[in-house]
Amino acid sequence: MNSDDEIIVVVDDNNHQTGSVPRSEMRQKRLTHRASYILVFNRAGELFIQKRTTTKDIYPGYYDVAAGGVVLAGETYEESAERELFEELGIVSGGIKFLFDHFYRDQDNSVWGRVFSCVHEGPFVLQKEEVEIGFFVGIKEVFQLAGKEPFTPDGLEILRKIAGN
Repeated sequence: MNSDDEIIVVVDDNNHQTGSVPRSEMRQKRLTHRASYILVFNRAGELFIQKRTTTKDIYPGYYDVAAGGVVLAGETYEESAERELFEELGIVSGGIKFLFDHFYRDQDNSVWGRVFSCVHEGPFVLQKEEVEIGFFVGIKEVFQLAGKEPFTPDGLEILRKIAGN
């Protein structure tokens, strides 16, 4: 199935489900939707960041601090998180831990995200359609790199909340 044809959960500003639409319609109309975000740390406390491919429908070519993606119709946040970990990074049963829910809106994106974390040392199997490269880095270094390279703004906002910045 083409990702534009995936059926996405649509919600209101209070995160109450109002329906479902194809991903392409959600993006075109900038509808508020749900997404899972999974921050993958190693035992040393470094964060796995990934560079999105230039073919992504939002923030193409940006670095991202989290694996994850939209919640599909009929799917829970937790199911989305486990599916996305496997699809993007090849992690089976990531032992995810719930952190918090987070609302983000800009001119291109309106999303209710559920944020999780997990610990995994790799190796990773990167999904070539979505992830160009990925590597572990300290949180301080993420913010330094974000001063030089584009990062997904929703992911940076989540990381600032976690880091207390």
